[in-house]
Amino acid sequence: MNAIDATALTSLLDGRYAAVRADVRTSLTDHAGFLDEVEELPRAEYRDRVLEVLLEISATGQSGLGFPKEYGGGGDVGASIAAFEEMAGGDLSLLVKSGVQFGLFGGAILQLGTARHHDAYLADIVAGRLLGSFAMTEHGHGSNVAAVATVATYDPAAQEFVIETTQEDAYKDYIGNAAAHGELAVVFAQLVVGGEERGVHAFVVPIRVSGEVAPGVRIEDDGLKMGLNGVDNGRIWFSGVRVPRTSLLNRFADVTEEGDYVSDIESAGRRFFTMLGTLIQGRVSVGGAGIRASEVALTIAVRYALRRRQFEATSETSEDLLLDYGQHQRRLLPLVARTYALRFAQEVVRDDLHAVFSGAETSEHARRELESRAAGTKALATWHATRVIQECREACGGAGYLAANRFTALKADTDVFTTFEGDNTVLLQLVAKGLLTDYSSEFSEMDQLAMVRFVAGLAVDTVLERTAVHKLLERVRDVVPIAGEREPDILDSDYHLAMLRFREEHMLGGVARRLKAGVDAGRNAGEVFSSVQDHVIGVAHAHVERLIHEAFSEKVRSLPEGDLHDLMEQLCDLNALSVIEADRAWFMEHGRLSSERSKAITSEVNRLCRELRPHARLLVDGFGVPEPLLRAKDLLG
Repeated sequence: MNAIDATALTSLLDGRYAAVRADVRTSLTDHAGFLDEVEELPRAEYRDRVLEVLLEISATGQSGLGFPKEYGGGGDVGASIAAFEEMAGGDLSLLVKSGVQFGLFGGAILQLGTARHHDAYLADIVAGRLLGSFAMTEHGHGSNVAAVATVATYDPAAQEFVIETTQEDAYKDYIGNAAAHGELAVVFAQLVVGGEERGVHAFVVPIRVSGEVAPGVRIEDDGLKMGLNGVDNGRIWFSGVRVPRTSLLNRFADVTEEGDYVSDIESAGRRFFTMLGTLIQGRVSVGGAGIRASEVALTIAVRYALRRRQFEATSETSEDLLLDYGQHQRRLLPLVARTYALRFAQEVVRDDLHAVFSGAETSEHARRELESRAAGTKALATWHATRVIQECREACGGAGYLAANRFTALKADTDVFTTFEGDNTVLLQLVAKGLLTDYSSEFSEMDQLAMVRFVAGLAVDTVLERTAVHKLLERVRDVVPIAGEREPDILDSDYHLAMLRFREEHMLGGVARRLKAGVDAGRNAGEVFSSVQDHVIGVAHAHVERLIHEAFSEKVRSLPEGDLHDLMEQLCDLNALSVIEADRAWFMEHGRLSSERSKAITSEVNRLCRELRPHARLLVDGFGVPEPLLRAKDLLG
């Protein structure tokens, strides 16, 4: 494979947005000294420095790529996601500050507002002249956004909404840009019009005026966090804060001058989920950022393992390189393969997002599938980042524990990604709901209990058929025989895919049957769901792993024959077999893996690691992390 160089791999990974990614890498490299500079800064100075660099980068246009061109943006949602992913190679406080300003605050005004809001705010947001917050999360409700207790009551005489924090635990919490820099906030509150509750809506509310906290607003600093201390997270209370009628972000609902509530979406539940569905760009961005952080960690750890020697294992005169040890290959190279797989899976999500948000794809079914896929990919990508960074830190020994060698910041700053933009476990429940209902017309307004009743109201066979994945047994029998029967080539890509499909479909059928049986027995729907919740999470996890493998397989098939194709095929095989090996107990319990086959898979994983060992440096160089951003001089020399 001498014909491959790192630029070919980088080009493959960067895809259609290679130029965008290259521009961001250049900007981050220009500010590489920032990583060392902020290490010892007091928190307030760190925050101000993050803002200063953010404004410098926003001046290049890289932060506004997803906004319409008429407001100074680039008009390309996919490019904005690619740029955000690339920014995760630098300081992650800078990344999250950017996400709050342009993705959450600006994105909410773009997606939930109409021309009056776009004209009033977007140009200033894109240019960084107007800083804002995204005030959705409340201390008392967390992921249960539908139950927020901040209330916006319409006063028809004054043509104003009155924003009120109505309960002790209803203050907005963990709100980026709130503690120091934000001037406006998009506030999610229960709308009350004419004494009637209309559900959660979003409002543009001033939180500072001329640099001072606005009247009726109280803000507290969230204080020191595990990481991301360059982001000014805060808590916000509202007491009789009045905003004009036009402050309601009215894309999906409005209140007229006469005080009438109007919406083209009749169902309150569907209106709520439609509103939230427009905000998935942040979820896609966080998943991509987790993958990029994994690439930084793996680049450091693999390169360290290629220069650090320890013990005379194969020679009496010289110590062996760490990566020449089988266990060290085992701990790092499957993670490299998994990271490539996730990059290609993220590419699918990003392209789907671009198609939906650009209007190229308009079907509701496609939008619901996107919501589900974005949720699942984000969950597995951010869990992967947590695992990779810890493994890489350990693989670098005590030196990996030094703050100067980057892992301290990577570990602390990415840890919140597993709960940021949706708790991963909750997101996998969303994935399972889509599978069980086949993204039906009722999908967008179903909570978990409604989903239980929906599934229980159908014959189980109908539920399985509606998933439109594949029939449970018939279509996989040829390539996934019962343990002990003739078994296919262990490197057959059809075999890998069939194994993952079988697991997904078997688990899906089991969940459907248990839900139906529980409700048929007269049990409370909530109790039924709770009793199968582990299976619900399991089937969602299996589904997303299958999607990730399919994305990798399709990328390999798209490559012309040659060294690059062969290298990617080996990586794809390693990822698939590692996934099967990790869950081999399940496959053995369900008669799809003999003990001999299980041992053979382990042997094959070891063999693939040995074969990929000579290409380890090439594979991590392909991630394209600029040298100044690695910031691990003790490890890399």
